[in-house]
Amino acid sequence: MTRRTLVLGGARSGKSAHAEGLLTDDVVTYVATGRRYADDADWEQRIARHVARRPTTWTTVEASVAGDLTAVLTATLGTDPPILVDDLATWLTGVMDDAGAWDGTGDLGRVEDECAALVRAVGGTRTRLVLVSAEVGLGVVPGTRSGRLFRDHLGSLNARLAEVCDEVLLVVAGIPLRLREAGGSR
Repeated sequence: MTRRTLVLGGARSGKSAHAEGLLTDDVVTYVATGRRYADDADWEQRIARHVARRPTTWTTVEASVAGDLTAVLTATLGTDPPILVDDLATWLTGVMDDAGAWDGTGDLGRVEDECAALVRAVGGTRTRLVLVSAEVGLGVVPGTRSGRLFRDHLGSLNARLAEVCDEVLLVVAGIPLRLREAGGSR
């Protein structure tokens, strides 16, 4: 049985909806990683659309602080409901915010430590887990240092997570492509 699935995709690719559809259980723990910003109505509307799409039997856990997500994953038992984490790009944004790492002078070691802790937690998670992350390596090289730092860190995180996941999917234009089958070689 597939225990850990990584779903990658670009912006508006359908990756979140596809990931949600992978879980048919009545009870699921949905881990929302996006921070809320009172002055950003557009962001709040995006969050509301995600919430409206989920079954009412799913429990939402807000884990917008780096350690929160790792704590949720390390506390799992094999009998816990499946977990869906959406998404790792917003999680990494928060990690980089907290480390003051956007200009390259902040605590990049802290960013690396948080990413390494997350990879360990995913590898040790004992319940069904679906992770959603943006695939940022297919586009134009960002024109700013902060954009390149983010792309580099997220690309590295995605690759490391793919190593510990049983299945890896890439969603393009709403169509899922299997990069690794459950039980396939790594």
